[in-house]
Amino acid sequence: TQTTNSAGQYNALFLLPGVLGFVGALRSRAFALQILPAESVEGMEEAYAEGFGKGRKADVNTMMTGFYVQHNVGIAFQCFATGVLFGLGSVFFLIYNGLTIGAIMGLVTGAGHGRNLLTFTCTHGAFELTAIVISGAAGLVMGYALVDTGGRSRLASLQAHTRDIVTLVVGAALMLLVAAGLEGFWSPSGLPDRVKWGGAVVAYL
Repeated sequence: TQTTNSAGQYNALFLLPGVLGFVGALRSRAFALQILPAESVEGMEEAYAEGFGKGRKADVNTMMTGFYVQHNVGIAFQCFATGVLFGLGSVFFLIYNGLTIGAIMGLVTGAGHGRNLLTFTCTHGAFELTAIVISGAAGLVMGYALVDTGGRSRLASLQAHTRDIVTLVVGAALMLLVAAGLEGFWSPSGLPDRVKWGGAVVAYL
């Protein structure tokens, strides 16, 4: 289907910049500083200096879950809504977010805390990163409908693609809710690392 093909076709717009960001930040902290806000670089390095064996307080988890919902929905909305610019906005934000996330991974790994970061993100990342790509795919479907109208008006072309767009957006929204819950409570919990990695295996299946 077009929906499936769109999501698969544009994975590279997120993954390839992610690899570039990871390798660049791993090899050079200066590279990371060109992409990430300078004031947050040290904070990210310190945040994962220790694992999460002690867990977090329940009220902190609840507060952070709300933050994750707001933050992640904002990113997904950018990837989707800017597709109205004939798909160019979605392309930009997929590349930008892939590069940024990759740079964070490379930076923290270069600081020697990569295992802690991966253990924290391994489960919820399956839902969160997939939702970002799907949101971008929805924006690209919208952009494609505006570019290739098939002889219809742009409004009629959008209406013809509404089902595909809504399917992608709803799917991404549900994934983001699951991701926020996991990131708020599961990922920072004191569960053994092997349990979290086991959860990640299940999430990716």
